[in-house]
Amino acid sequence: MMRIDVLSLFPGMFQGVFNESILGKAAEKGAVSYHITDFRDYTTNKHRKVDDYPFGGGAGMVLMPQPIFDAVGAVRTEADFSPRIILTSPQGKPFRQRDAEELSREKQLIFICGHYEGFDERIPQHLVTDEYSIGDFVMTGGELAAMAMIDSIVRLLPGVLGNDTSAVTDSFSDGLLEHPHYTRPADFRGMNVPDVLVSGNHEKITEWRHKESLRRTFLRRPDLLANRSLSGKEAEWLSEFRQKNKE
Repeated sequence: MMRIDVLSLFPGMFQGVFNESILGKAAEKGAVSYHITDFRDYTTNKHRKVDDYPFGGGAGMVLMPQPIFDAVGAVRTEADFSPRIILTSPQGKPFRQRDAEELSREKQLIFICGHYEGFDERIPQHLVTDEYSIGDFVMTGGELAAMAMIDSIVRLLPGVLGNDTSAVTDSFSDGLLEHPHYTRPADFRGMNVPDVLVSGNHEKITEWRHKESLRRTFLRRPDLLANRSLSGKEAEWLSEFRQKNKE
């Protein structure tokens, strides 16, 4: 079972998220356990303060190291085991699907959710193992970013999804966006499902899906193709897309 700890000043934000949908079912199945800690409980300040003015002046308040270090020490499950300690930060590296896949193989994850102007630099330098951002924008706190990352990780745990192939075919799993999906009816108000999908020819269907994944990636996220090693068929398709895009 994976253990996920979240250190936050607003623990109530996670109750609904962790009890609903896939995240809630994952806990019911015993694939993961969630533990939410208000790191204000670990401050030694008599006023329960966790932030202070930055040295050198400037706007805003900065989270102090002592409550964070002590809270992390308290939630470590084993003294001789080093969990992944993740800081949500707009300065972190972009969180990608491959990061979710890597973290899904860990025994314990500890997420630290920031607030105010930022963290005392000794936290990311001497405590944190990973610093991630979910996009080039700033939010009021790290809670929503932690929720997004946790959702992407937990759904990859064995037995969590009803169909084990779902995670394998997700967008970004193979570096491409996912192909289009259709369901019944085959003809909806004159809008028809592509013939190949109702043909019963699974080889052709697989090829169509691969080609449409590449087409969608080319049109919506061409940056994902910059470093992709293309097969001969993919190179042929990409040339076709580019030609049509010029027309």
